[in-house]
Amino acid sequence: MFSHVMLGADDIDAAKKFYDACFKALGGREASVDPKGRLIYMHNGGIFLVTKPIDGQPATCANGGTIGFAVESEEQGNAWHKAGLENGGTAIEDPPGIRSSEIGSMYLAYLRDPAGNKICVMKRMG
Repeated sequence: MFSHVMLGADDIDAAKKFYDACFKALGGREASVDPKGRLIYMHNGGIFLVTKPIDGQPATCANGGTIGFAVESEEQGNAWHKAGLENGGTAIEDPPGIRSSEIGSMYLAYLRDPAGNKICVMKRMG
């Protein structure tokens, strides 16, 4: 359904430090940087980008919005969460762990990136 996800950030260096660490924890690589200074992460068929807003206005995070990334295990999710905290992220919501809902059990971990965007990792439990 999606071709890519792009978030805005005012401090691209802080965003790169944070997302490089988080994506390495998921088995990905550091961002490539295009001529416009955008960070580009490509992993498991997905594309995630971070850019300064093209309209020149400050970046803002979406109230109620969340970007979710898939993890293969609870251990990988915990590593992602730890990497994010150590590189400028902020822990939010409940601690990482398995949660039950009407759509089944899933492992979830949430962070806010340095620009305030809400991101998470998720694994549906068998």
